[in-house]
Amino acid sequence: MLNRRHLRIKALQNIFAWHLTNKKDIKGELKTLMQSIDSVYEMYIWMLSLMVEVTEFTANDAAERANKHIKSADDLNPNMKLLHNKFSVMLQQNPDYVSAIKKYDVSWGFDPEIRKTVYNALKASKEYATYLADENDSLESSKDIIKYIFRKILLKNQTVLQVFEEKFINWQVDNEVMKGMVAKTLKNFTSEDPFKNKLTEISADWVEDSKFVQDLFIYTLQNDAKYQEMIAERTKNWESERIALMDTILMKMAICELLNFPSIPVKVTINEYLELSKDYSTPKSNSFINGILDKILGDLKKNNTLKKIGRGLIED
Repeated sequence: MLNRRHLRIKALQNIFAWHLTNKKDIKGELKTLMQSIDSVYEMYIWMLSLMVEVTEFTANDAAERANKHIKSADDLNPNMKLLHNKFSVMLQQNPDYVSAIKKYDVSWGFDPEIRKTVYNALKASKEYATYLADENDSLESSKDIIKYIFRKILLKNQTVLQVFEEKFINWQVDNEVMKGMVAKTLKNFTSEDPFKNKLTEISADWVEDSKFVQDLFIYTLQNDAKYQEMIAERTKNWESERIALMDTILMKMAICELLNFPSIPVKVTINEYLELSKDYSTPKSNSFINGILDKILGDLKKNNTLKKIGRGLIED
């Protein structure tokens, strides 16, 4: 699921895009931001769906083998255990899953070869042979083969990965979150009653997290000129064009958090944006941003404009 760092990254990406476009429509860009977050959940549903469709391909495979001119004993009596995989069956009966499939219009019918290729790779594995031979048909054993399909076949299949990369523009950034959501779903499905199992939420507390990311995005853009002036005051010896746009945005977002999110400790805010600078800016950005933010923080404390409450009062 998405944590606050992931949400900061989403806001950062969309604020950066806002600075590069001539369209300064905050409301429209906010909608784009929320769509980019929702796409992570959609990615997760597409992956769950593909796992289900692989199990269902057992029936297609059985039909193809039945039409052979020369049939083996296995062709005449195929093992259909995977078709009735307990995890897959319960997932398909889960109301939230059914609703999400409908919402995102998920179907892998656009390329039947994907399912066939994945199924054939599974069928050739010793793990699948072991699964079929095992008389144990518990929920845990059914999840074990699904984990194998997910980790060892789907995530290593270049055709599958290419489909996700083409469908989801932020695949390279978001796929780790999706993997975690799938893993959590497999862990959460513990009841044989399909209505008692839950899909993974987009975040631990979406009501709070949704407000956080939207406020961070809106307040940063609405106060862009103000925050720019605060940064300029502390970078007088720097030519503005020499300061990377990404560095400027990271500092503006940090200032926004310091001023508008009283329950977030100062150290948490500073550390988060310094970490983001390591991944999204230049090698020297970390120390530069740290130095400027430290000076701005000193100004805020001196002017008594830094207001923290509750957990936000924590210094360490």
